[in-house]
Amino acid sequence: MKTKAVRIYGVNDLRLEEFELPEIKDDEILARIISDSICMSSHKLALQGAKHKRVRYDLAAEPCIIGHEFCGILEKVGKKWAGKFREGDKFAIQPALNYPGPDGKATLWSPGYSYRYIGGDATYVIIPKEVMEMNCLLHYEADNFFMGSLSEPVSCVVGAYHAQYHTRGGSYVHEMGITRGGSLALLASVGPMGLGAIDYAIHNSRRPGRIVVTDIDDSRLKRAEELLGAGEAKKYGVELVYVNTKDIADPVEHLKKLNGGRLFDDVFVFAPVKPVLEMGDRLLGHDGCLNFFAGPTDTAFSAALNFYNVHYESHHLVGTSGGNTDDMVESLAMMAKGELNPVFMITHVGGLDAAAETTINLDKIPGGKKLIYTHKKLPLTAISDFAEKGRTGGADHGGFYAALAEICDRHSGLWSREAEAYLLANAPEI
Repeated sequence: MKTKAVRIYGVNDLRLEEFELPEIKDDEILARIISDSICMSSHKLALQGAKHKRVRYDLAAEPCIIGHEFCGILEKVGKKWAGKFREGDKFAIQPALNYPGPDGKATLWSPGYSYRYIGGDATYVIIPKEVMEMNCLLHYEADNFFMGSLSEPVSCVVGAYHAQYHTRGGSYVHEMGITRGGSLALLASVGPMGLGAIDYAIHNSRRPGRIVVTDIDDSRLKRAEELLGAGEAKKYGVELVYVNTKDIADPVEHLKKLNGGRLFDDVFVFAPVKPVLEMGDRLLGHDGCLNFFAGPTDTAFSAALNFYNVHYESHHLVGTSGGNTDDMVESLAMMAKGELNPVFMITHVGGLDAAAETTINLDKIPGGKKLIYTHKKLPLTAISDFAEKGRTGGADHGGFYAALAEICDRHSGLWSREAEAYLLANAPEI
């Protein structure tokens, strides 16, 4: 059957094309993609092309489908998997497969980077055996698709928290996770992933006692505080403080004062910016753990760290590139229970025709997650612009965007199951 998909051929060479998918093998599954949220990692893939570590083919000859934060419906299940999966089931995928290669070591192969016939920015895909063999094809039970797309970025946040460690009392045994009841600094943390980190810090079972969140943009800080305020954190016994460090002469001392004059147990850095990373290092207390969450595009990115403190103050440094399957299962479970509500990550919505340009220019487009509905033809549009587009869109599109604006207004300006259902029923097909 035919699919429409965005494929990468080289640096910033993304093409929306229609092509034939082969018949599935007995150990494969045919799936229909409904939604994909665009990740900065895909932007980095576009910037690096064949140099990206997850690319496994000569892209000019064998282009790969991009996108790895997707959700959809199983259309046809190969015989090998008929007892485990059913046609019509909703699914999400953990793209970090860690599939063993010929040498037995885990590979970096991943949907959205490494495969010709699977990626999120497509109408139909073939799920290869590796996904099922690694238990990375996950059942999804919710009454929407966008949350399934958000489960992958949420799992990256979950994994980062689980990767933190401490070695208290001179022990060499690593105590995994952030310090329970301790102090947590989230630097440059009001983008989409930073918001997810605040949400998880408040609502998971291993909570800090205090969270200090920084950024240098008042409007983004204000939005973060509206979505995840001090009142919500207080319900769970957490003190939450937002601060703009842009015009503060000595931000380290200022943040220490907010933390009762003490340095922090855990620090996360959400921007690949040298001064921010170095500030994170200076904020670490004894046995503190610094998490460099942000993935840089510059392969030579570096910053100065105080190795005196590594030696004498037991400072630790960790970084994670995505979550694992357990992290994604936890994400899906917490969302199903209403413990996490990452819908605030979504600020823009568009169709498959907008995916390539959005991916290439993602670092220049303000806001949070850009959600793509792969069977639809729609320009990328900010939720906050729906009302204006309803007034100026004319007879063809004005009513559509006006209706979406009304729906989003009923949900505090956020995307929702109701908005998704209206878009799927009324937006033009690609």
